[in-house]
Amino acid sequence: MNPAHWQARLDALQSRGRLPSIVGGVLRGGELAWTGASGDGPGDPDDRHYRIGSITKTFVAVAVLRLRDAGLLALDDPIGRFVPETGYASSTVRSLLSHTSGMQSEPAGPWWERSPGGDFPTLADRNDGSGAVAGPGDFFHYSNLGFALLGEAVARIAGSTWWDVVATEVLGPLGMARTTFHPAAPYAQGYSVDHFAGTLTPEPHQDTGAMAPAGQAWSTVADLARWGRFLAFGHPAVLDAATLQEMGDPVSPATDYGLGLRVLECRGRPMVGHTGSMPGFLASLFVDPHTGDGTVAMANATAGLDTGGVPLALLSEEPVEPTEPWVPTDAVPEPARELLGLWFWGNTAHEMRWSNGRLELRSLISSDAVDRFELGDDRIVGTEGYHRGEQLNVLRKADGSVGHLEIATFVYTRTPYDRAAPIPGGHPGIG
Repeated sequence: MNPAHWQARLDALQSRGRLPSIVGGVLRGGELAWTGASGDGPGDPDDRHYRIGSITKTFVAVAVLRLRDAGLLALDDPIGRFVPETGYASSTVRSLLSHTSGMQSEPAGPWWERSPGGDFPTLADRNDGSGAVAGPGDFFHYSNLGFALLGEAVARIAGSTWWDVVATEVLGPLGMARTTFHPAAPYAQGYSVDHFAGTLTPEPHQDTGAMAPAGQAWSTVADLARWGRFLAFGHPAVLDAATLQEMGDPVSPATDYGLGLRVLECRGRPMVGHTGSMPGFLASLFVDPHTGDGTVAMANATAGLDTGGVPLALLSEEPVEPTEPWVPTDAVPEPARELLGLWFWGNTAHEMRWSNGRLELRSLISSDAVDRFELGDDRIVGTEGYHRGEQLNVLRKADGSVGHLEIATFVYTRTPYDRAAPIPGGHPGIG
């Protein structure tokens, strides 16, 4: 495939998702065949650190399976054998790895991903088992808390920290020196993008303490490509291919999750790997375990990237049109600022955004139906979409505040069918 094709697809992800930056790579036979970047960030994009969130769980899972292969634990052991004080002592190692224990998704207490991390005794005290949402094996229910218990078990069996085990016994032999617990320069700052204004809010890069096994790590495109090769072919010093195959087999009642690995299908081929998210970051790594073909992507935004859809997006052979890069907003002009937010055409919701120096009016029913407007000296005129060439008129109340918008008899109000405004008009997009 032409590298320009992959770059065009990465550019489309950046623009569509309003991502400050994204880096990506395509693997062929376990080797990086292409890397690219879109948006703006520090240093060499191939070596730029991004937080990888729950891809961290795959490191922990490999450490657990190493202990199993060494005879130091069994998958059907209760986690209480190693962490007796937990309120979920009867949950098996297998059920925690596969998210089938019935444990709640998040620990009690403050939002762990955005708060300074506490120690394990505090975590255990706050989570006494009463938060379970189902019985063991009732259904798949993703649990970050479960991986905190697995990380603690690894630490106690090894007599070290879970990260020391991962770094020394798992990442080291694979040459993944740029995969670390804390960020190392050059690294991307994580951001949350304001939904309407497109401005950036920096997210904190917290040390998540006892919850770190669920999503702490940072990495690069090159290092995650090495991890992808390992997930496909194994490594004699870390874990053999047979155990990795076991990890990729779905554990009932889960249909697309094995022992710490997500399983998906892309263009008729099976892929294993994981997605990741932390405040300010999104990540994706998937590889075909039979061929070593795969994809990696990392972005520094809290939302905007379909991480599970990255393989399909990058490996698709369908051409894409050149995409205008999305650029974060420094400041919204005063005439546009008061128009941002939610509007209704009758009962139908629309949103007004400021993006790349223009106003965008977007239907919430069909995100592809977009009208764009530019600010003139004394008027706002449509440049793209159904209302191209037409003027957006701002009608004000007696107190000077905005009452409603009118575009060629189409009326948009802040509440559905606002009786203070005229009848909404025809049907956008239909002649």
